[in-house]
Amino acid sequence: MKLTGERPMQGETPDSLLALHAAGYREVRARLGPGRLLDVGCGLGYESVGFTAPDRSVVGVDYDPATAAAAVAVHGSAGMEAICGDGSRIGVRDGAFDHVCSSHLIEHFVDPELHVREVSRVLADDGVAFFLTPNAPADFENPYHVYLFTPEDLRATLGRHFAEVEIHGLDANEFAKADFDQRRAMADKLLRLDPLGLRHRLPRGAFVWLHATGRRLAYRYTSSSQTGGESGITADDFALTDSIDPTTLVLFAVCRRPLD
Repeated sequence: MKLTGERPMQGETPDSLLALHAAGYREVRARLGPGRLLDVGCGLGYESVGFTAPDRSVVGVDYDPATAAAAVAVHGSAGMEAICGDGSRIGVRDGAFDHVCSSHLIEHFVDPELHVREVSRVLADDGVAFFLTPNAPADFENPYHVYLFTPEDLRATLGRHFAEVEIHGLDANEFAKADFDQRRAMADKLLRLDPLGLRHRLPRGAFVWLHATGRRLAYRYTSSSQTGGESGITADDFALTDSIDPTTLVLFAVCRRPLD
């Protein structure tokens, strides 16, 4: 799988980002029961496979055929299945799953309502859906993130498709948050090289390429102490909170009683 800086990759992505994603999946696992689970945007399935249990089957969805196939090749023996599909048009029947996880995916949709509607549609009437997405004020500039949510906006969007919506924050302790602050300061320095915002006037493909190239270089040449476990940051440095402020890293939503 090609490194773009957006998909988490062991040994390439900073430890703090990998730990943040792992903590989010941990919090989802803690709220699961038996049945069928759909993980939309599963990637290579390294976190998805952790949902498998003797009383729970797991199906991943990824838009890239090669990635979905690789997830099955690596994790199929552990009981994980995967399909290639679009998160705004999931090719499964209504109410097919008891749990649906959408981790760091909804922000990639120009119209996230389409994705939320699909998650609601494929969820059983008594099922539970989970959405994890960056908290808008705390997110880095990222051309892949085309729709960022505040807690109020996320609650309103999800509330149009679920009768019950809980919004929590997923945040870091001071040790891990210092790592995010350090990388944010580095990003701000780079952005000051473009004070007129000319990057935003580039064709979207060129802007995405520039961003991906910059992140690859940053990850590979300036972050050796932040990857491969060298930083010491783990999922234990992150926890759920109900005190959400502009510095809270991620929004964690729990949704029940689908309306679609």
